[in-house]
Amino acid sequence: MDQGKITRLLILGIFIFIGVTILGSTTFLTIDAGHKGVLFKRFAGGLDKENTFSQGFHVVMPWNTMHVYDVRINEGSEVMEVLARNGLTIKVDMSYRFRPISDRVGHLHDNIGKDYHRRIVIPELRSATREVIGKYNPEELYSTMREAIQTEIFQRTAEACERNDIIIDAVLIREVQLPRSLQEAIERKLREEQAALEYEFRLERERQEAERRVIEAEAVAEANRLITASLNPNILRNKGIEATLKLAESENAKVVVIGSGSDGLPLILGGN
Repeated sequence: MDQGKITRLLILGIFIFIGVTILGSTTFLTIDAGHKGVLFKRFAGGLDKENTFSQGFHVVMPWNTMHVYDVRINEGSEVMEVLARNGLTIKVDMSYRFRPISDRVGHLHDNIGKDYHRRIVIPELRSATREVIGKYNPEELYSTMREAIQTEIFQRTAEACERNDIIIDAVLIREVQLPRSLQEAIERKLREEQAALEYEFRLERERQEAERRVIEAEAVAEANRLITASLNPNILRNKGIEATLKLAESENAKVVVIGSGSDGLPLILGGN
């Protein structure tokens, strides 16, 4: 084989190799788990918005383009400075979870594109946060109304993003930073409220103890009244005789005078 023919075959082989490489990278495509593809058909009507390609191996003509979207839940964070109802600036640290609607990625790509997080999610979250927090005072965000504010921000953001084929899974307020002087005032107020509640609890406990003592005293008085009503001279005389007999049997008793006590009861005198 002459040198010219070898050279031509070598050049042809190089072109074939380059062609296979180019076609292989554009024609044979694998979509990873958690992703969806939307196909742009250059010579057949453009973007196919209604059909999406699932994970796995696909063959795509080299003149078409497959746009792949991550449809798993992604997390983002945002730190904002917003004005409360009283005009004070509050710094809010938030996190949120989002993902595109998997069977609507064609419409998402046509209307917004892959930069939907920056173009839609972040602006809608910021807008909702400013609107909601602007209705409350700082102390409400710092304490009692925090969960309600977080829920309202989530609902507003989710509704706006869903209209753009994006799902907001959650919005969480991680941290709230108030002006130092205001934070100290709120904390002082909370401590005072806690002390007031503790004092009220002690007063209530003392009232209950006083009521218990009154009830106990009334019960003792009623018992004494019943005992007094049931006594008569004969019963008292019998009780006296029983007590005298017990004392007479005691080793300490020395002298017994019969009939010298009141009501004729014996008297016991003397002792060790």
